[in-house]
Amino acid sequence: MAVSIELTKEYGYVVLVLVAYAFLNFWMSFQVGKARRKYKVFYPTMYAIESENKDAKLFNCVQRGHQNSLEMMPMFFVMLLLGGLQHPTIAAGLGVLYVVARFFYFKGYATGVPDNRLKIGRLSILAGVGLIICTALFGINLVVREML
Repeated sequence: MAVSIELTKEYGYVVLVLVAYAFLNFWMSFQVGKARRKYKVFYPTMYAIESENKDAKLFNCVQRGHQNSLEMMPMFFVMLLLGGLQHPTIAAGLGVLYVVARFFYFKGYATGVPDNRLKIGRLSILAGVGLIICTALFGINLVVREML
C-alpha cells in the first residue's frame, strides 16, 4: 500500500536549514584555502607533515575540522530531510542547533587545539541523535500505518 506525503509549509524550514549548512560548508572550504596559503600546504596535499612544515598541526586542524564536517554531512542531510517529513519544526530546530554547533566545532578545531572543537561543537552530537530519533519515528510510523 502506498503512502502519500504532504509537504507542509513548515517543511520549508527544513529546506532552509539544509541551505544554511551548504553555506557553512562553502565558508569552511574557503577557510581551508586561506590556511593552505598561510601555512604553505599546496594541492594535492591533503594533510601537512610535521617533519616538513612547522605549522603542520595548525593547518591539519583546519583541514580536519572541514573534513569531519564533510564526513558527517550525508547523514545529517538524510536524517534532516527524512525526519523533517513527519516532524518539520522539530527537525528544523535540531538542524539549526547542528549547523551552529558545527560552526563552533570548526572554529574550535581551527585554533590548533583539537579539544577546543568540543566546547560547543559537542552539541552537534545531541542534535544528530535527535534527528536520528525523528527519522526512526517516521520509519516506524510508515511501518505501523502499513500494518493497520
